[in-house]
Amino acid sequence: MRTNPIRLLMLALLILLWVKSLDAKAATQCATWQDHRVGQLHSNSEIELCALLGQQPVLIVNTASHCGFTGQFTGLEQLHQRYRKQGLVVVGVPSNSFRQEAKSAAKTAEVCYKNYGVSFTMTEALEVRGDRAHPLFRHLGSQTQPPQWNFSKYLVDRNGEVRAYFPSHVTPDDAQLNEAIKNLL
Repeated sequence: MRTNPIRLLMLALLILLWVKSLDAKAATQCATWQDHRVGQLHSNSEIELCALLGQQPVLIVNTASHCGFTGQFTGLEQLHQRYRKQGLVVVGVPSNSFRQEAKSAAKTAEVCYKNYGVSFTMTEALEVRGDRAHPLFRHLGSQTQPPQWNFSKYLVDRNGEVRAYFPSHVTPDDAQLNEAIKNLL
């Protein structure tokens, strides 16, 4: 029995297309807590959390413009610059949950972008604690603990699992934080 090369080629193409469609479906499926859009800080653009948080390690930090820890923006930017080519995504989430965020997105943006030179992703202000907490922070808090203060840091692996929680007093240059990041990359 002779094998028809055209039939084999067609079969191979069909299998390839089927496998690609499975990969595309897997890539677009999000966990419920990731399946949200949020505004980008002081912009009309939206951020798809699923695309941002999916399949790469992420450091998520709740921030505030008028907090004693606000200087950590410098260190967070350094982490972003140091590890972004290796796949780390740093996401800052302004919040007034502790009553230390600027009253306007424009002022928050000025603090982040102008005063501290932030180039990593910053979202619009979100609630991070209590009944009104955004689903992102409800999930993070359920896996570890809710933010106790501004600049709480959540290190999330490629599968969306929180691997470490670092409270506000842990600075971005802390050896344990950097070691945890390296272990995920």
